[in-house]
Amino acid sequence: MDCHFGFSLSSHPERNFKTRRDYTIASSEICRRCHFDKYVKTLESIHYTILSSGRLEAPVCIDCHGFHSIQSMGREKVLIAKRCERCHATIYETYIKSVHGKALIDERNQDVPVCIDCHTSHDIKDPLTTDYRERIPEICSRCHSEPSIMNKYGLSTDVVSTYLSDFHGITLSLYKKERKDKLQPSRPMAVCTDCHGTHDISRMGIDKTVIKKNLLKKCRSCHPDASENFPDAWVSHYGISPKKTPLLYAINQIYRILLPLVIAGLALQVVLHIWRYAVNR
Repeated sequence: MDCHFGFSLSSHPERNFKTRRDYTIASSEICRRCHFDKYVKTLESIHYTILSSGRLEAPVCIDCHGFHSIQSMGREKVLIAKRCERCHATIYETYIKSVHGKALIDERNQDVPVCIDCHTSHDIKDPLTTDYRERIPEICSRCHSEPSIMNKYGLSTDVVSTYLSDFHGITLSLYKKERKDKLQPSRPMAVCTDCHGTHDISRMGIDKTVIKKNLLKKCRSCHPDASENFPDAWVSHYGISPKKTPLLYAINQIYRILLPLVIAGLALQVVLHIWRYAVNR
């Protein structure tokens, strides 16, 4: 009776709704009595924004959790993806063909991300906004910077940190600061999904020439005059090492030695100049 309050064996008030959908939306309001924290979050979601605009097909609590046969989602990620499929069938079909989707469906791998891992469950944001786009590296880092997950599959945990320390990542940080200062960037900076895709992410363990060709295509979307060797200027998501980038590693080591020597030489020159000034005074 917690949900059907106002009803009893002797009293059954009549309620009139134009459509079954109107009844479903009205019934979802009952959920807030016990789950007010979740309810408040839904008010900040893109789903609620769509619903408020008059598009009644936008999902509400009951659409995802059910009426009476309410199931605990927990970590049953296949069930979560299937729920989202009801409204996002095309995206779901793309997702299940990706490296994440195949691992989930074929292997029931619970480490891979599903819809709510990237979009959250209740306070779902509009993924087409600049704010969401700039948070993508942070979203990807939840899994790709976690050693307990990456070590299982022999993947590097440096993918996000190397991105943040290269040209694109540093520029993105500056852009985010500019946005706080009410200054708008001239164009969006490349983030993870620009190169790896969004729902159609594929394995990177393919022929290097194929990777370079695909990467060049991505580069030219922002750098139309990029030559075929343009991607070679990027050392990818690996740190500089004698094995992968011997020339850069050697130059880096030389700089590590020369820069302290130059600074020490300048400091010595200043000290000697002061000493000579004091002696000749």
